[in-house]
Amino acid sequence: MSGFNLAQFNIARLIAPIEAPASAEFREALDRINALAEASPGFVWRATGIGFDSEIPADDVDPMLLANLSVWESAEALAAFAYRSAHGGFVKRGDAWFEPSDLAQVVMWWIPAASSPTRAEAFARLDRLRAEGPSAHAFDFKSRFPAPARLETLA
Repeated sequence: MSGFNLAQFNIARLIAPIEAPASAEFREALDRINALAEASPGFVWRATGIGFDSEIPADDVDPMLLANLSVWESAEALAAFAYRSAHGGFVKRGDAWFEPSDLAQVVMWWIPAASSPTRAEAFARLDRLRAEGPSAHAFDFKSRFPAPARLETLA
């Protein structure tokens, strides 16, 4: 194990407001899926509160935009949760609740262990991935980069 953890940030824009009947199945599963994440092997941390708990959207961005920011021991641990747990069924059915997008909606990057990313950093990393494509600074599942050997290589 390295001295680094994997930060991940994902966003999606709802088709209907979170309190709407069309979002009910998604909304009603949030606590269960968040608990599943927190109990998953390799889970380290997730952001909570305004802007991250979907019942309380951030007031400085589109209220239809949902965000998730979490930290994992590895990309493999994150992938196991995201695609091979009950969460995977929600990924497969995402078009029932979220607008399609041609832009990257998931970004990952390495952070020193025992640190937590900020919301501002997460949006900046996503913007960089969208503008410049995958790099060691901001990447996705299709173009993973290994954890750095030294802290200096994170820039």
